[in-house]
Amino acid sequence: MGIWGKILGGAAGLLVGGPLGALVGGLAGHAVDKLRAASEGGDGEAGLHQVKQVAFTIAVIALGAKMAKADGVVTREEIDTFKRVFRIPPDEEKNVGRVFNMARQDTAGYEEYAAQVERMFRDTPQMMEDLLHGLFSIAMADGVLHPDEDIYLQNVAAIFGFDEVRYARIRSYHVKDGEGDPYQILGVDPAISDAELKKAHRQLIRENHPDKVMAQGLPQEFVDVANDKLAKINAAYDQISKSRGL
Repeated sequence: MGIWGKILGGAAGLLVGGPLGALVGGLAGHAVDKLRAASEGGDGEAGLHQVKQVAFTIAVIALGAKMAKADGVVTREEIDTFKRVFRIPPDEEKNVGRVFNMARQDTAGYEEYAAQVERMFRDTPQMMEDLLHGLFSIAMADGVLHPDEDIYLQNVAAIFGFDEVRYARIRSYHVKDGEGDPYQILGVDPAISDAELKKAHRQLIRENHPDKVMAQGLPQEFVDVANDKLAKINAAYDQISKSRGL
C-alpha cells in the first residue's frame, strides 16, 4: 500500500511525534516530501488527514509487533499474517521489517503507543476499532487466542476507551466461543425490543460501512476488514430476525 512509503525517514517521526514518532524518527530513509509539505501550511485539513494516516500506519506496526510478542514468542505465522493483513509490498518489506523489529524490542510499553493512538483518534473511534480488528487477526494467526493475548487486547481496548461490551463484540468477530452469539456480535442485550434491535443494526451499518473507511483514507486492507465485519453484522441480524419472525 502506498502509505508504507510515507513512514520512512525522520520526517515521519517528527510529524507524528510522541513514542510512535520516536520509533521511526531515527531510521534512515528518503524524505517524505508530500507529507512534510502538507504539514507545513499548504493543505490544512488535508495535511492533518495525511499525518493521521501515517500515525495510524505506524501504530499498526508498533502495536502489531507488541501483539505478536504478547504470548512470549513471535511465530512465523504471526509475521506472515501481519504481512498478509496489511499487504506490505515486497519492495517495502525490509523497511517495514526494521520498524517492526524495533517496536517488538523497544523498551517502551505497548500502553504508551496505545495511549498516543487514543489521543490522536479520540474523535474517530472507529479507526481505533479497525486497528483492534487487525490486531485480533495477528493474535488468531495460529488459530488460538492465548490468555496473554486476550489480556493484551483487552488492555489496548480499555486505553482506546472501549468498554467491556464493545470489546466483547469486537472479540466475537474473531473468536467463536461455542456457536457464537449473534446478540454479542451486534453488542445488544437479548431482551432488546425489535425496534431497538433494528436501530442498533442500522447504527452498526453506518459505523462499519466500507465507504466510511475509504473516506477516512485508510488502506485497502481496512476496507476489506469493514466488508468482513459488515457481512458478520448482517448475518447476526438475519439470524436474530429469523428467530423472532421479523
